[in-house]
Amino acid sequence: MDSWASLPVHDEYQKLVIRMNPPRVSIDNTSSRKATLIKVDSSNRHGSLLEVVQVLTDLNLIIRRAYISSDGEWFMDVFHVTDQNGKKLCDDGVGERIQQSLGPRARSFRSLRRSVGVQAAAEHTTIELSGRDRPGLLSEVFAVLTDLKCNVVAAEVWTHNSRMASVVYITDDTSGMPIDDPDWLAKIKQLLLYVLKGDRDKHSANTAVSMNSTHKERRLHQMMYADRDFDLNYTSCSESYQSRPLVTVENCVEKGYTVVNLRCPDRPKLLFDTVCTLTDMQYVVYHGTIIAEEPEAYQACRWKPY
Repeated sequence: MDSWASLPVHDEYQKLVIRMNPPRVSIDNTSSRKATLIKVDSSNRHGSLLEVVQVLTDLNLIIRRAYISSDGEWFMDVFHVTDQNGKKLCDDGVGERIQQSLGPRARSFRSLRRSVGVQAAAEHTTIELSGRDRPGLLSEVFAVLTDLKCNVVAAEVWTHNSRMASVVYITDDTSGMPIDDPDWLAKIKQLLLYVLKGDRDKHSANTAVSMNSTHKERRLHQMMYADRDFDLNYTSCSESYQSRPLVTVENCVEKGYTVVNLRCPDRPKLLFDTVCTLTDMQYVVYHGTIIAEEPEAYQACRWKPY
């Protein structure tokens, strides 16, 4: 039985639509002198755009331009991409990976198993941490895990507005296997919570343990959004006025959507971060234009609530 057979009727219907109209991905290396064009046609569902951008990001591709169009139950996206050296692509497996990510078994993350951003559930135990940032915090966290005979396989930490979020993958230091003993896991959670709270932070720290697969950067977006670090009225002194993003929002009431314009210095994974944020806020991007061929990036998106 397929893993999605027990999903709600709405999800089953979406799976049926995908089976009847499988996604089509084409790679065009002739239309542009500077970039490879990746064209994606697929039935539309909440999160489809994020899945495509996530695959491109995990493959370390640079999105120079993108044109996003969604009409009802279908979407068509065109991405102008290069490799890290600014060259066209020569990897024939890119189209297949994107197609798998949008196919009927997309929930299993099969297409992303070997991506940098995903860790398999069968290999590690995932520890999620959030709390107030301070000097030496990460060192204290790793010291506790070492004392508890845990081997840190991989970790990623984000900090913003004096808050931190981290995803840490651990195994049993002796066997190299995931940790599934409930008493051991409870002790790990409790001791790490003590470290996160420290002497001052008594209420805004959290720890969680998961044996599930996780895309670490996607999960960190969700954790930061849940932590509502953006509510803090804090601006880094090192951030110049010129480097701050310029964001404008225009409501088109008569057309039923909102237009968001973003202009800021370009950086890797900027589009992924933007789409993650809109998805977490339960918005669907219907149309969009992204240009990132100069030091400055420009993104214009039309979205509606999901």
